Amino acid sequence: MNRDEIVEELFRMQDKDYAALQAKIIPSAATDRIIGVRTPALRAFAKRLSKDNDVKVFLSNLPHQYFDEDQLHAFVISLEKEFDKCIEEVETFLPFVDNWATCDQLSPKAFKKEPEKLLPYIQAWIRSDKTYTVRFAIGMLMQHFLDERFDTKYADMVAEVRSEEYYVNMMIAWYFATALAKQYEAVLPYLKEKRLDDWVHNKAIQKSVESYRITDEQKAYLKTLKVQRRR
Repeated sequence: MNRDEIVEELFRMQDKDYAALQAKIIPSAATDRIIGVRTPALRAFAKRLSKDNDVKVFLSNLPHQYFDEDQLHAFVISLEKEFDKCIEEVETFLPFVDNWATCDQLSPKAFKKEPEKLLPYIQAWIRSDKTYTVRFAIGMLMQHFLDERFDTKYADMVAEVRSEEYYVNMMIAWYFATALAKQYEAVLPYLKEKRLDDWVHNKAIQKSVESYRITDEQKAYLKTLKVQRRR
């Protein structure tokens, strides 16, 4: 399928009510860029498109006109099983990611098989000056390095990030809330020692307290660690 055919197919799947909802929750995506295709339909389309010999043409046609094209692009990349091909496509696409939804939908299967090969890229991405490249890097640390591969050096990488960007700070808070659920004793010092920005610190506690994976005793203690934000 060529690009025009892909866009025509996206408009055939359009749900205008869903488009209106997306416009509200994804403020960085201009309303006229949102077609309104629901995620299950996009995933199914991506699966079909990934088998098309011309998919490379679509992936190289950047920047895309529509938000839904970006979503489709993320889902196609996520289906790539070969690490080297996948990382090349991710590196090409990341500079054009301009919203939290596309950033968070980009979850390549290939990275799960070879996470160690991913680390040098994460280390570069997390130092980027692009909001969603940094968010993506933190998301990859959260997905692939919070369980059996966890090491405090990865938490250090996240804790050292300082940003004025809401969507970066929210991801840092999300990372530490998830880390507290999975690696409570190892991660607790980051809050006790106030190693995070005040807003991020309090947001991480808030998200932890809302989590069912944190015990009531842990929640009660975390509440005592909240800080008064410095002006």
